[in-house]
Amino acid sequence: MKRISLLSIFLLVSFFLMAQPYQPTWQSIDSRPVPAWFTDAKFGIFIHWGIYSVPSWAPADAPIGVYAKYAEWYWHKSTVSTGEEQKYFKAFHDSIYGEKFKYQDFAGQFKAELFEPKKWADVFAQSGAKYVVLTSKHHEGFCLWPSAQSWNWNSVDIGPHRDLAGDLSKAVKDKGLHMGFYYSLYEWFNPLYRSDVEKYVDDHMIPQMKDLVIRYEPDILWTDGEWDLPSETWKSTQFLAWLYNESPVKDGVVVNDRWGKETRAHHGGIYTTEYDLVHEQKGIGEAASHPWEECRGIGTSFGYNRIEDLDNYMTSKALIDLLIEKVSSGGNLLLDIGPTADGRIPVIMQQRLLDMGDWLKVNGEGIYGTRVWTEKPDNKLPGIYFTTKGNDLYVICTQWPQKAITVRGVKSSSGVELLGSPVRVSARANGSLFIQPPDINPGNMPCQHAWIFKVKDFRD
Repeated sequence: MKRISLLSIFLLVSFFLMAQPYQPTWQSIDSRPVPAWFTDAKFGIFIHWGIYSVPSWAPADAPIGVYAKYAEWYWHKSTVSTGEEQKYFKAFHDSIYGEKFKYQDFAGQFKAELFEPKKWADVFAQSGAKYVVLTSKHHEGFCLWPSAQSWNWNSVDIGPHRDLAGDLSKAVKDKGLHMGFYYSLYEWFNPLYRSDVEKYVDDHMIPQMKDLVIRYEPDILWTDGEWDLPSETWKSTQFLAWLYNESPVKDGVVVNDRWGKETRAHHGGIYTTEYDLVHEQKGIGEAASHPWEECRGIGTSFGYNRIEDLDNYMTSKALIDLLIEKVSSGGNLLLDIGPTADGRIPVIMQQRLLDMGDWLKVNGEGIYGTRVWTEKPDNKLPGIYFTTKGNDLYVICTQWPQKAITVRGVKSSSGVELLGSPVRVSARANGSLFIQPPDINPGNMPCQHAWIFKVKDFRD
């Protein structure tokens, strides 16, 4: 048998690489467009659920930073963090559970015995959300599916003895919603991660991510915990090249920007803010021209925090206003809920989601599938936002206007209507568009919290 020459091997490898649309470089990976379904969806549900849902505690009202109030960080903050953070968490843990009680001992108490995935999916559908992202594995390393790499530290081997990720994925997809998974690249206390990162990436992290993708075919893979290491160490571009070229979801999957300590708002798929922050920086800045998403909890935490009270939760109006603000700026809103350890969505969270759904039933036309008004002139009107779709402009008022609205840059229109209402809206164009709010009895308002005027055929 003839020996294969080095040149032949080189040519074969080169041919294979050329046949792959995406190469394992950021230049190539970043060239892939974000699938249109995501930029049309606008609103999604985030779910933080795991062993941390058992202690379910963080100092919600303490005068400490945003990140210090995350209940899902309970294990780390009660054992590793220093200063004020550890003071709060460790004092709580020792007083309630005792100094000898280990975090791992909570695993048997995470039972999810009241978890009904179809009911969860019903709530999500009624909220008006178009996609769902579940924490398949947070930084604690506990998996909500039967991961072969996490023996006896997953929801099938211990606790619920159930494939929570699989059950919810099926229920969500059956409702016609997009299903995705959050996945933490790093694990606080995994011995392999702490001793041999390269082996951890090769033998633990990448096999887990591929298992999630092949097993459940998610529409979103939302990574986190990237900040310890550069993307080269995580082998992020190699994994993403596989995801985009070979995986069963290669054409429609959406990923975020958390693939290495240098990548947020620079590389990946969608860019992300968290409680309006990119790391410690406020806002998305110039990156807002790229598809992006704000994630945050209804309260001060992502994971369930049982000491949060009404003052810690955003009102339904505030959440609707938040959605409007993000969408009008070109973003999506990924709003988090924290279920209880026994598998219930807290009633107040359900109420907030259903209120948002009621509002979107009336006003969804001005939210879903819309885009930023890029030609917008200097229209700095307090409490008024704009979106566009095709040749229509949507003027969104977070307070009912008490006088005519002047919209600069709109010279003509074939008519103006108030979404959800048959009442005629008077408008005239004379260099600018003047919309006269109709005189409506409060009992006949189309919705409670924010109102949208649709300006038809507003472009010349």
